[in-house]
Amino acid sequence: MSELPVLDQLDQRILGSLLEKQITVPAAYPLTANALRSACNQTSNRDPVVDYDEATVVQGARSLKERGLVRIVWADTGRRTLKYHQTLEEVLGLEPDERALLTVLLLRGAQAPGELRTRAERLHGFADREQVEECLRRMAARPLPLVAELERRAGQHDRRWVHLLGPAPQAEVAPAVDLDAVIAGGAEERDARVRAAYDAVAAGYAAAVADELASLPFETWLLDRVADHVAGGPVMEAGTGPGHVTAYLADRGADAIGIDFSPGMIEEARRRFPDGSYEVDDLRWLSRPASARGWRAVLAWFSLIHLAGSELPEAIAALVRPLDPGGWLVLGLHAGAEIRHVEEWFDEQIDLDFVLHDPGAVLDVVEAAGLVDIEWYVRGPLDERCETVQRFYVIARKPQN
Repeated sequence: MSELPVLDQLDQRILGSLLEKQITVPAAYPLTANALRSACNQTSNRDPVVDYDEATVVQGARSLKERGLVRIVWADTGRRTLKYHQTLEEVLGLEPDERALLTVLLLRGAQAPGELRTRAERLHGFADREQVEECLRRMAARPLPLVAELERRAGQHDRRWVHLLGPAPQAEVAPAVDLDAVIAGGAEERDARVRAAYDAVAAGYAAAVADELASLPFETWLLDRVADHVAGGPVMEAGTGPGHVTAYLADRGADAIGIDFSPGMIEEARRRFPDGSYEVDDLRWLSRPASARGWRAVLAWFSLIHLAGSELPEAIAALVRPLDPGGWLVLGLHAGAEIRHVEEWFDEQIDLDFVLHDPGAVLDVVEAAGLVDIEWYVRGPLDERCETVQRFYVIARKPQN
């Protein structure tokens, strides 16, 4: 190969979609024209979101075939249907890790290494951020480089990388935040700051939120669904804070238990709800209930909001493992894609980062964890509560087998 193929935006979306679906839905690959159009236009894991019609996608795929980047084949069984298969991987001679990163760059534009690691999780498992950076450097050092590192822009915590197979979409010029910046000093250091902050604000925080559910109709509707589903079975709230959500579920008949990372918060929970069961523990090491084969529901109610983007897959997997088959995972998070640093909270001096997670990225992680019947909701900020960000809720079910 004497030069890299130059791909326009339609080319990039078609090839990125084919590369992705070949790994994530191999049983349905190669893709029909309709399936390829849906893959190009899906709203999650795509930036920018597009709305191509089928004729445009087919014309683009045929143009790529003439350039040797797509192969068009007949379906092996059933109706005589044309299907589309990418050959970009063969043309470029991609290793599996290179393939995964290039796929995400084609579909999402320029990204930082931490973002790439999270978004490539279903395509290739990178052990850590360093593995992503090593792969990017290898791709950049080729005789014909496939990627390049961009200069850090104002508001960014880290440099982003971009592919070199064609012009970047306009959306790529917007500053992005590397959500892994919260663990730049190591996860243990971050954990210590989180624990210290919540211990410091425990009394003030508990006083402010202990009765908040009375003014949150959507949240109580969601929690009532959980209570009805578990029908008195065991429920774990992983990150219970002052215990009010666990107590709400217990009042509605659930066998609810709360754990929290902060001893100060557990002390408040026990003081305010003395009939409940509250323990200091880490949600990343969640065990099964002593009296049942699994939890009927596990809630992470705004307890993942200090984790880096790359930590979400492991944390959500830890919440899913002890679920009973058919049990529910319930998540509450702040929606966005940024890090907000707080130095004063409830009149206490602290050092705490809040991570706003992109809903599409979270849904990708939930799906990759093997959950089904996924529902998600976004609630706007409530002025009377002085909220400034959207709330994002996910309900998903662990398969019966």
